[in-house]
Amino acid sequence: MKTIFRKACQILMMTAAVFAFASCTQNKPAATEENENETALEFVMSMGMGWNLGNSMDAHEKGVSGETLWHDQAATQATFDKVKAAGFGSVRIPTTWMGHIGEAPEYKIEEAWMERVAEIVGYAKKSGLKVILNVHHDGFGAEKDESLRPVYWLALEEAANDSAKNEAIKEKLSAVWSQIATRFKDEGKYLVFETMNEIQDGEWGNGRNRTDGGKQYDVLNQWNQVAVDAIRAVGGENETRYIGVPGYVCNPDLTIEHMVLPKDKVEGKLLVAVHSYDPWDYAGSGLHSEWGHTGKDIVEGTDESTYTGMLDRLYEKYVKNGIPVYLGEFGCVHRADERAEAFRKYYLEYVCKAMRDHQMTGFFWDNGYDLVGDDAFGLMNHATGEYIANGEEIVKIMVDAWNNNDPEYTLEKVYEKAPAAE
Repeated sequence: MKTIFRKACQILMMTAAVFAFASCTQNKPAATEENENETALEFVMSMGMGWNLGNSMDAHEKGVSGETLWHDQAATQATFDKVKAAGFGSVRIPTTWMGHIGEAPEYKIEEAWMERVAEIVGYAKKSGLKVILNVHHDGFGAEKDESLRPVYWLALEEAANDSAKNEAIKEKLSAVWSQIATRFKDEGKYLVFETMNEIQDGEWGNGRNRTDGGKQYDVLNQWNQVAVDAIRAVGGENETRYIGVPGYVCNPDLTIEHMVLPKDKVEGKLLVAVHSYDPWDYAGSGLHSEWGHTGKDIVEGTDESTYTGMLDRLYEKYVKNGIPVYLGEFGCVHRADERAEAFRKYYLEYVCKAMRDHQMTGFFWDNGYDLVGDDAFGLMNHATGEYIANGEEIVKIMVDAWNNNDPEYTLEKVYEKAPAAE
């Protein structure tokens, strides 16, 4: 069994490895909208801690997306004012477009849907937040229910097995992004486009992608290239806008292994988008109530070094080479009892501090649900911005962990604050 001493040694080693770049950024003023000489890495750091307007504009039923299909919390200006006041610097607005896209060859996006998206982006802009806008559940994956497969037009596995299907999808993807980019062509660099979300074959990274000789990975790389080209071709602010590109299912390791960054007309404007709710049976489903070196009810084989190891690999592949990485989604569900909540707080403080030390930022997945256990990611009411349950405390822990510039505040110190073992 691994000892606490061994874990502490691992943390010390990791801290030493990242100290050089972390110390350079921690005492450096954040880049501003007016700083045209900033690097892409500085831009990502200027985004601060991020928040997702989850299960809102991305919600859908029977092939049509709608803001209040999964809950009745339509976003308002107050939502974003309070997100900003809470200490977040950026928001991600996941948006599903299916059901609002016309027929070929124009694939015209319904004006009312486009304008609602623009209105919400405007709320965030007015609040002083940076924004990530994407194409979200249009490519949810090949559902096990055959009748639902046609709903998702970004059908990766079908495209990987049918070149004609792939070409048709690329034409549609290009048309969709051309229209989005046109609508926002005059918006400044506070607005980031993210080409897609968690594209996969329905098996969350453990499906035919492992056995098809790389066909799905290749098609996703093609799609990212199509989206980037379409955005750049519109002109205006899109000529130099930052664009986030995901790897397979936004999995960090599959991204590292298989994603080919698109060729771009401008240098240093692409960001790598990954997600991590690791380990899912702790952070996502709530099946286990404890995590880390002091926990007893834990997911076997996962601990602090597992998480920092993932960030280390992303840093070595991308950040070290000047290519920024952001965690477009991360989170940990609300628990019902005090000890389990103590571990949740520890987990979130640890991962937010670890992101900062690796020169990355993250966007907490807030789905607005006032629950405990599986899928209970709610922090703030999406209509009012008011906190849900102990959301205020949780937000403060994350924001403070990411923003703390005190050289005495180290990942090792966070590690030492873990709840006592029983």
